[in-house]
Amino acid sequence: MATILNIETATAVCSVALAKDGKIIALQESSQPNIHAEKIVLFIRNAMEEASLPYAALDAIAIGSGPGSYTGLRIGTSTAKGLCYAIDKPLIAVPTLKAMAAASQASVMRSDVYYCSMIDARRLEVYTAMYDYSGKEIVPAEAKILNKDSFNRFLDKGPVAFAGDGMPKMKALSPPHDENCIWLDDIYASAKNMVQLSEEAFIQKQFANVAYYEPFYLKDFIAGKKVL
Repeated sequence: MATILNIETATAVCSVALAKDGKIIALQESSQPNIHAEKIVLFIRNAMEEASLPYAALDAIAIGSGPGSYTGLRIGTSTAKGLCYAIDKPLIAVPTLKAMAAASQASVMRSDVYYCSMIDARRLEVYTAMYDYSGKEIVPAEAKILNKDSFNRFLDKGPVAFAGDGMPKMKALSPPHDENCIWLDDIYASAKNMVQLSEEAFIQKQFANVAYYEPFYLKDFIAGKKVL
């Protein structure tokens, strides 16, 4: 059992969830875009003050490892690493897509459903992965250009629950197996979805190397040229 500070910055949502023994005791979150650098430290401080805990009471820092926004992941990672060094606590990396799938499973609670997490990339592209009801990864994280047939091999077998801020793209394509599609509109990349996975990782002592840890970008960062 542990007190863990969970940080998720992989998408437009910036969130911090403070959890004790696998239960959230403070949550700070905003979906306002481009505020991660400005708000993440404030959110952490507010969460700690809300729970009336000193930083020394933390047992670990957990970071949503991506994939997602390059800038967001860098901000979250540098913040988490800085805390780990400052208070000498271990770092836990929680895959963002897996945390979303865990929240989807808890919402649907059906063993006959595949759980597909989606993070919006650009145009019709998403970062996505598929899991079964136990959290086992069926299809590893990939960058996928969506079309109406993208998930037919799963929809042919049974229901698929789609979640994340990339999900509306798939929903708009109106798959032919629409009766097997479960659309979860209220699940997205959030620190609150990391809590159970970070607690399990702590118990199993699955810690990342603070010095060498890097987020899971999935795709190389390509800087755009400034238009004059």
